[in-house]
Amino acid sequence: MISYSPTIPLRLDSNLGFSMNKSLREVAKQNFKMLMLTSPGERLMIPDFGVGLRNFLFEQNGPQVKNLLESKIKQQTEKYMPSVQILAIVFDDSETGTEMDKNRMNISIFYSVPSLGIDDILNV
Repeated sequence: MISYSPTIPLRLDSNLGFSMNKSLREVAKQNFKMLMLTSPGERLMIPDFGVGLRNFLFEQNGPQVKNLLESKIKQQTEKYMPSVQILAIVFDDSETGTEMDKNRMNISIFYSVPSLGIDDILNV
């Protein structure tokens, strides 16, 4: 079977040595996720690569932060993954549930890769 890249985080696999992405859909989603999670300055030789979602962990949950995140996601995707088209970005910070849930924000990024015929959602 064709393998395209190792999965991240690296995991041992008894057949292949390391667990591998076996479809272009998996590779695209993993690369897109890495773009979201990588902080600017973290990637060697490309200092402005990445959205850096972790940098927003303790920010106030308001419209300014959401607008900044949305524009940063779109800007980074356009620059580093131009084959990916963002269809929608949905912020879910519902105030229901336990006290712990009130301090949580889920981001769903609906995207497509037209050249590969991929439509998918990245939930962070």
